[in-house]
Amino acid sequence: MTQTAQNAGETDVLHRLSFLDRFLPVWIIAAMAVGLALGSAVPGLQGVLDAVKVGQVSLPIALGLLLMMYPVLAKVRYDKLDTVTRDARTMVLSLVLNWLLGPALMFALAWLLLPDLPEYRTGLIIVGLARCIAMVIIWNDLARGDREAAAVLVALNSVFQVIMFSVLGWFYLDLLPGWLGLDTQTISFSPWQIALSVVIFLGIPLAAGYLSRRFGERARGREWYEGTFLPRIGPVALYGLLFTIVLLFALQGETITSQPWDVARIALPLLAYFAIMWAGSYALGRAAGLSYPRTTTLAFTAAGNNFELAIAVAIGVFGVTSGQALAGVVGPLIEVPVLVALVYVSLWLRRRWATTPSRP
Repeated sequence: MTQTAQNAGETDVLHRLSFLDRFLPVWIIAAMAVGLALGSAVPGLQGVLDAVKVGQVSLPIALGLLLMMYPVLAKVRYDKLDTVTRDARTMVLSLVLNWLLGPALMFALAWLLLPDLPEYRTGLIIVGLARCIAMVIIWNDLARGDREAAAVLVALNSVFQVIMFSVLGWFYLDLLPGWLGLDTQTISFSPWQIALSVVIFLGIPLAAGYLSRRFGERARGREWYEGTFLPRIGPVALYGLLFTIVLLFALQGETITSQPWDVARIALPLLAYFAIMWAGSYALGRAAGLSYPRTTTLAFTAAGNNFELAIAVAIGVFGVTSGQALAGVVGPLIEVPVLVALVYVSLWLRRRWATTPSRP
């Protein structure tokens, strides 16, 4: 293959995405429009949805949240967790980026850029706590990252979120603002509400995903599981997400149409967050002597977020009509096109990566 043909193949990113993934922002915008129309046509919709609840969440919305989480967690290679210690350097860098720097950066950006919008600010902080376990595999593959390292880090993040999400939620939403003398009186929540939402909307699909892979591979083999089963259930995550967005926007229509500038303001810290995390991770990986594939994996696992979990927690704790839930929905609308653009930047860096040997 000539160099020109190789470069063309590398940069043909959009055509290597599935049809559903390629147009994800379009589907999200369409779901928003359908939701707004539904809210106008059915003014008593919230009463209907609240007839049956799971915790504080209506049953239809809870089902949508669980459906969008399960396929994501069924893809995780849990067996890769036993390989973590073989690459302690990448693991440590990933943990620092994902669980120390990432949440701290989103906290700072949210308070800096949304000081007068406490609900949206809280929603963004929740997005910053939800580390990527889904689309990162796609971005990593498109950018020619290390697939095995990505599998390890995704598995690590999946388990770590069950343990740390509610703890970090309490720290960044209550304890740290109090230490810094920031006003949090407009936001009322219990750390136990976050913990319960994580158990329901992450713990249940995590257990289901683990059992699906374990018994699916045992019964039919890994080739069938990853080549047949996962492609069949994959679109269910998108359907669950779009269903949740339709209902959220149906219930939030008046707020959204009366305050469109607020939605635009939510996008600004998200853009800054993705750019800073991705560029900072690349610089850190390069300084640590990682190869291009490992550095790319480090960057995308740090820059991406698990917006499915963020939306689920925001709805479970603050309600479907809350500003926190709306901020969570804006997350994937901004994240998807930004990370697609960063895939192109990664491939450009790959062609210009220094020829000096780097450690794997």
